[in-house]
Amino acid sequence: MATLRNATLEAWMKEHGYSSNSLAEAVNSAVGDLTGRVGGLDGSSVRDWKAGRVRWPKSATRVALEKVTGLPATALGFVPRGRAPSSGAAASQEDPVERRRFLTAGSALAAVTATPAAGSGRRVGTSDVIRLQRRFTEIIASDHRHGGRLGIEQKATALADEALALQNSGSASQRVRARVYACAAAFRSSAMWASIDGRRYDDAMVHMREAQALAELAADPAIKFRIWSHAGTLYRHLGRPAEAIAANDVARKLAITRRDPMFACLGHARQAACHGLAGDPAAVQRALGSAQDALGRADLELPLPVWMAAVRNGAELETLALAAYLSLGDFERAESHAHRSLALLHPHMQRDRALNTTRLAHAQLGQADIEPAVATAMSIPPDVVARHPRITGMIREFGTKLRATAPSSSLTGTWNEYARGSLRNIA
Repeated sequence: MATLRNATLEAWMKEHGYSSNSLAEAVNSAVGDLTGRVGGLDGSSVRDWKAGRVRWPKSATRVALEKVTGLPATALGFVPRGRAPSSGAAASQEDPVERRRFLTAGSALAAVTATPAAGSGRRVGTSDVIRLQRRFTEIIASDHRHGGRLGIEQKATALADEALALQNSGSASQRVRARVYACAAAFRSSAMWASIDGRRYDDAMVHMREAQALAELAADPAIKFRIWSHAGTLYRHLGRPAEAIAANDVARKLAITRRDPMFACLGHARQAACHGLAGDPAAVQRALGSAQDALGRADLELPLPVWMAAVRNGAELETLALAAYLSLGDFERAESHAHRSLALLHPHMQRDRALNTTRLAHAQLGQADIEPAVATAMSIPPDVVARHPRITGMIREFGTKLRATAPSSSLTGTWNEYARGSLRNIA
């Protein structure tokens, strides 16, 4: 599909006498004013905008661009992710949510230097924090049901920006401000996770950096742990085990893991998955042993963050052990952990159930158990396979391995027919 040039931006630059290099310099300077660190754009960055190769610049860049041009991003021909380009007057009419995101996005350093509107009379309080936390619970519930959909990422990002806008809407105590920043960091971490789960890794990197900055402002150890352990997962999905281990080490060394064995359990279990990718079976076994020990020390009655629901009963530990042994090619152990994880997962965790069922099919195929492997893969609802990028990729890989393992098997023919019909050639 041909890339659509951004003629609107080109026309604005021509009218106002900007070259690609001079606009890059102006935006870099504006980024510096907003964040304290000069931007890193160059002429090629702007040429990518004009050519349509970049349809929606990063958030801090969009804020700086508005400062330079006095216009919202959509009025310059940019198109938010997940939307089709439009033409005419509609192109300059930015959706109210996107407009709010554009005005309040940018780095967390810019947000903290802003001051509340004078004389607003508004008091930001605990009730505002509770409302944001309730919305975060809704995001987690959507993630458990649907996984890495773009809509979840966009909603979480908009809610993060809404939390930052709240900081500037009135006065608040230092404690309340820290809690609001923690909410913003939590939303960004969910946007990051949705991007990872949907294999939108460049977007995940952007969310990660903003989430890390917001977590520092909040000084919330639980959300710091979530962000750094998700960073480890991001690098693991990118096939970079050394960075995955290093990022997860940051999470594991936070003080909260010494105070709360549940966090220690999750940190060790995620490290096992990283060691699996690195091909180190001894390190996998050590990490899983440490995770199991930590879970045994945990007080199961103590409250946990909503995103750790699967840690309490061991489902997350079994899931990460499954991922680790699958990476190692230890298919018998992987299958054992798959069955245990599926037995422990809560009914509402539909995404994780589908993923682990797919992993189970791979573990069975790895042992040349063709009949149960095909039956397991066919048990995953086709609509779930189609709408979840990770499952789509894993099912496609399953079909490829099946044809290589048993090319003349009637079961392979059954799978091929099923894939052509129910999965529409996904597999």
